[in-house]
Parts: sequence; structure tokens; C-alpha cells
Amino acid sequence: MNFKMIIPTVLLILLFAVLLNKNKIINAFSKTKKEETIESVIKKTKKRTEKSLKECLEKNNFDAENIEIAILAFKTEQILELYGRAPKNKDWKLIKTYNFTNFSGVLGPKLKNGDKQIPEGVYQMEYLNPNSKYHLSIKVNYPNSFDREKAKLDGRTDLGGDIMIHGKDVTIGCIPIGDKNIEEVFYLATKAKNKNFPILIAPNDFRKNNNFPSISNISWEKELYLKVEEKLKEFN
Repeated sequence: MNFKMIIPTVLLILLFAVLLNKNKIINAFSKTKKEETIESVIKKTKKRTEKSLKECLEKNNFDAENIEIAILAFKTEQILELYGRAPKNKDWKLIKTYNFTNFSGVLGPKLKNGDKQIPEGVYQMEYLNPNSKYHLSIKVNYPNSFDREKAKLDGRTDLGGDIMIHGKDVTIGCIPIGDKNIEEVFYLATKAKNKNFPILIAPNDFRKNNNFPSISNISWEKELYLKVEEKLKEFN
């Protein structure tokens, strides 16, 4: 028996079997991976996030165990601002600013599934995802009632969804801010007393420049931007 011929043949057969069942093998490994919980994520990241947020919280006299938060995101500036306040206090204070790590779409609201647009409007946090493909993520409640109302007016039906603020540096309509940064925001989101905290997304910061962009194909952008501008006044 010629073992020199048999061994390469066996190896080729094994390689072919692996390639043929690649997805099954990957899925099998995936199933053995333990899913994270919000608690397990916080346990892993707490030490470094508390350290990196310590100065920002202390200068505003904030206690992470007794805080409300809000998020503002501006597309032209490509920044996300994290605000905080003590419960029952009306005054918001800026905690920290984060840069987008990527961007998709153009100025203007999200209108349909697959348009790669970041929504614009007054939103809320819907839920936290500790098992995101993009490290961690915070779900934005797009489409909201305003989005659905205008879609009905325009005759649009498939509005899309799954809009997140997340880690990494890729996006097709979400807001990525990098892994370390999302850990900080995620941490405070778990602590926030206002669980469905506000998330404002604007084409630009109307507190500095209130010239509203003109958006083609819709007739209601001014109504939208007036709502956003009014809400932004809380954060002066």
C-alpha cells in the first residue's frame, strides 16, 4: 500500500468536508459561545469606564448612581454629546463629547428601508443590547410617531428600523462611536434613572446655526426641524 499517496488524498477529503460544512462548524462554535447580559458586560467594563468617566462626572457634581442622561447627535459635526442631570433638576450639563467613527447617508431624515440614512428627530432609548455585532449598542426608537405620520402622508410603507448607537467604525445608517466610547455611554445608560432617556438627532447643531437644510422629496422638513430646535433649547 502506498501511504505517500493515501495521506494527501485523505487530507484533501478532510479539507473538502470542512469547506462543505463551514457554516455548520461556525454555527456550532457560535452556539457554544456564552451570551452576554447587561450585568456581565458592566462587570467586565466597570473598572475602566468608571475611571475614564470619573473626572467628567465629578466636575459636574454628578453621582453615577443617581443620574438622568440624554444624548444629542449632530450629523454635520459628526459628534455625539452625552448630557446628565440629577433627577428632579431641570438643568442639563454636558458630560462628554464623542466623535462618530464613521458616517453614512446625507443630511435629511431617514425615509425608507435601505436608504443608509441616519434618522433625524426627537427619539428615545428603546433598549440596550449587550450582544451587538458592533460590541455594544443602544437602540433608538425609530420610527417614532412623527416618522409614521409623515410616512402615511407621503404614501411610504417600509420605513426600516434597527437604528443603533454602537461601537466599531462601520455603519449603514446607525451612529458608531468606537468600542471604548460606547462602553462609557452604555455604562451610564444602565445607571440612568430615566430609562427611556431622550436621543436627539439633528442635521446640525441648531443652537449654533439655525439655518435649516432644504431637503428634496419632502415638504415637512421645517416642521421636523422646529421640533428638534425646540427640544435642543433644554440643553443650552
